Amino acid sequence: MGLRPLHDRVVIRRTEEERMSAGGIVIPDTATEKPGRGEIIAVGNGKITESGEVRGLDVKVGDVVLFAKFAGTEIKLEGEEVLVMREDDIMAVVE
Repeated sequence: MGLRPLHDRVVIRRTEEERMSAGGIVIPDTATEKPGRGEIIAVGNGKITESGEVRGLDVKVGDVVLFAKFAGTEIKLEGEEVLVMREDDIMAVVE
């Protein structure tokens, strides 16, 4: 990948949501929402504190995370849409 996020930013690949309801009904692409879940594919070096020190990030490449619906900035990278966002916009790590 030719993208290295700076400071406390991460690059996230959205994971696909289920296309079938619990009752077995197939949900078309136009009716599904963008997922608020994804896998981290790149991380920055860390957040620079007021004292000038670099604090490492709490997340790492490969973590599956939850984030707000409209968090981050969508970009196209090697033909794939990914999100670039600050670590602060991540709500939780799925374990």
